[in-house]
Amino acid sequence: MTEFENRIRDSFSRQTMMQTLGARLQRIAEGRVAIEAPILPGALQQQGAGHAGLAFSIGDSAAGYSALTLMPADREVMTVEMKINLMSPALGQRLLAEGRVIRAGRRIMVVAADIWAETGTARKHVAVLQGTMIPV
Repeated sequence: MTEFENRIRDSFSRQTMMQTLGARLQRIAEGRVAIEAPILPGALQQQGAGHAGLAFSIGDSAAGYSALTLMPADREVMTVEMKINLMSPALGQRLLAEGRVIRAGRRIMVVAADIWAETGTARKHVAVLQGTMIPV
């Protein structure tokens, strides 16, 4: 396991929000991180789809951790801004957020995440996030 993988796993294990959502790291690679979370009964909106807050939370974390994979070991990242486009109801058993770095600058990193609703092997693209991270 690489140094950045260990760093991501250690940081993720301290995020109580991700624990509350039942989220887990699925993949870690340089500039890319995937996080999945079940669509639990407590994370539904009024029509029975996964709440946008669930999609945003795991998407923000996946995008942020993708930035962290490119940072020196003594640094962390924080979200400066993040937007979400909801494209379809999040119907399924789980959500998968695939975060990636679009551009790693000296002071800021532009990041994105695609959110997929999955049931078995079927998946549907339900949201896209784009934002900016800063080193701290």
